Amino acid sequence: QVQLVESGGGSVQAGGSLRLSCAASGYTYGSRCMGWFRQAPGKEREGVAVIDSRGKTTYADSVKGRFTISQDTSKNTLFLQMNSPKPEDSAMYYCARGRWGFCFLTSASFDYWGQGTQVTVSS
Repeated sequence: QVQLVESGGGSVQAGGSLRLSCAASGYTYGSRCMGWFRQAPGKEREGVAVIDSRGKTTYADSVKGRFTISQDTSKNTLFLQMNSPKPEDSAMYYCARGRWGFCFLTSASFDYWGQGTQVTVSS
């Protein structure tokens, strides 16, 4: 079965850096869109970044120029490099696999989700 396992979360100071990873298994990795989402307490889940099967990336305006999504298809792993994080980036971060033919920053475009990894940014 499809499994997505995030890691790399933790506490970081504003202006620092953090790299999240998502190990995928149970399907042919690289054939689908992959994405990172986040949800802060009391807020709706929001799309952070997505990468399609050809490597095209899309970012939320709030993270453009600071976060980078990438993947290593030889290791079935998705990454999110977070540079210069801000306190408002604090949230639970989830990776997700896209539905066939979809690659948008919307939750409805994704069919499998990981359990999440917590990121806390202090000022």
